[in-house]
Amino acid sequence: MLRRFLESSLLFIHVIRWFFIAVVVGILVGAATTYFLKALDGSIALAGRWPWTFLLLPIALPVSAYLVRRFAPDAEGHGTEKVIEAYHRRSGRIRLAVVPIKALATIVTIAVGGAAGKEGPSAQIGAGLASRLAGLLRFRADDRKRIVVCGLSAGFAVVFGTPIAGAIFGVEALFVGAIVYDVLFPSFVAGIVAFGTAHWLGLVYPHQFQHFAVALEPVLMVEVIFAGVFFGLLALLLIEAMKLARKVAQRVKLSPIWTAAIGGATLVILALILGREYLGLGLEQTVAVINGREAPLIAPFAKMVFTSITLNFGGSGGTLSPVFYVGATGGQLLATLFNLDATFFAAIGMVAVLAGATNTPISASIMAVELFGPTIVPYAALACVVSFLMTGHRSVYPSQVLSFIKSPALKATTGKELQELDEKVHFQAHEADELSALLVRGSTAAIRRIRKIVRRSRLPARIQEDDGK
Repeated sequence: MLRRFLESSLLFIHVIRWFFIAVVVGILVGAATTYFLKALDGSIALAGRWPWTFLLLPIALPVSAYLVRRFAPDAEGHGTEKVIEAYHRRSGRIRLAVVPIKALATIVTIAVGGAAGKEGPSAQIGAGLASRLAGLLRFRADDRKRIVVCGLSAGFAVVFGTPIAGAIFGVEALFVGAIVYDVLFPSFVAGIVAFGTAHWLGLVYPHQFQHFAVALEPVLMVEVIFAGVFFGLLALLLIEAMKLARKVAQRVKLSPIWTAAIGGATLVILALILGREYLGLGLEQTVAVINGREAPLIAPFAKMVFTSITLNFGGSGGTLSPVFYVGATGGQLLATLFNLDATFFAAIGMVAVLAGATNTPISASIMAVELFGPTIVPYAALACVVSFLMTGHRSVYPSQVLSFIKSPALKATTGKELQELDEKVHFQAHEADELSALLVRGSTAAIRRIRKIVRRSRLPARIQEDDGK
C-alpha cells in the first residue's frame, strides 16, 4: 500500500512539474508567435499595395538565403523539418539565433510572394525558445527534448487556431506510426496556453472555414475511401516534387545566393505565365475554394511547383499552408471529374493531403473537427488514414524516424530516418507473389463476368486473355 502511495505521489509531482513548465512555454511561445504572425500579416498587407511586388522575388530569395547562411544555417528550409532533425540528432539543441533569423527570412520570402507557409517558422520559433529555456534551466537531454516538443506544439497551435491538433501534431510528427506519449500532457497544456495567450494579445484568424453537417452514408464512405487513395497519391507527388527541386538546386554550380536569384526569377516567369494565384501563403484561396470558389484545374500541381522552387532555392517558410491549398484544390478537381460535392471533398482533401504528406493522420483528423465541425470526422478520418498509408515511407519531413512498416508487403528497417530509407524499401517476396496471384484471379473473374454480359446482350465484342501476364 505504501509503495503504491509513493508511486502515485511521484507521478503527481511529475504532473505538477511539467504543468508549470508547459504553462511557461505556452506563454512564451504564444507571445513570440503572435508577434511574428502580426509582423508577417503587416508585411504582406504593405507589400500587397503594389500588385507587382512579386517581381522582387529574384532579390528577396537571395536576401533570405544570405540571412540564413550567414547567421543561422539551422534556419534553412521549412522549419518543422529542422525541429525534427534537432530532436533526433542533437537532443533538441537549437541555437537561439534561429528564432529571429527564421522570422525575418520568412517575412522577406512570403511578403513579396514566395510560395511557403507560416506554420513551419512558428513551430521552429517555438522550439527554439523552448530549447533556450531548457538550457537556462539546465535540463538534461531527455527533458530538453520534451520541452522542445512542447514548443513545437505551441507554435503550431497558434498558427491556425487549433490547439488540440497542434498538441497532437507535435508528438505525432517526430515518428512515422508512433506518438511520444511521455510528452503528451505538457504538449496539450502548452498548446492550449499558447492559443489563449495569442487570443489575449489580439491575434485574429481572418480565414474562417465553413462547418459541414453531413450524415453517415455508406455510398459516401466508399467514395471517401477512393478519394483517400487519390489524396495519398497527390501527397506523394508533392513529396517527390520537393525532392526533385532539392536535387536540381544542389546541382546548380553557382553560389547559394545566385542559385536563389535563379529560383526567384523562375517564380516570376511562372507567375507571369500561370498567374499570381500560386504565390504567397495561399490560405485565402484555400478558404475560398472550400467555400465554393472554382480554382483552375492545374491549381494543385502548379502550387507544388511554386512551393518546391521557393523552399529549395533560398526561400524560407513552411509547407503546410501550400499543402492545404494542394489538398483543397485537389479535392475540388476530383469532385469536378466525378460529379461529387466540391466543397465537401475540398475540405476532406485539405486534411487528407496533410495526413499523407506529413505522416500525421491523427492530428489531421482532429484538425478537421476544429476547422469543419464534428459531423465530418468519420469521413475525414477515413481519408486521412488511407492517404497516410498510400504515401508509403516518404514524407515532406525526411528526418522523421520510421517506427513501423505500413504494409507487410514492404521490407524496411525501423528506427532509421526516412531519408536513409529512401531507396532501401523493398517488397517481401511471398507477399508480392500473393498480391500478383490475387490480381490475376481478379482479372480472370472480371473477364469471365464481362463475357457473360456480352453474350447476354448479344453485342459483338472480343476479349483476349493474356495468360495472366
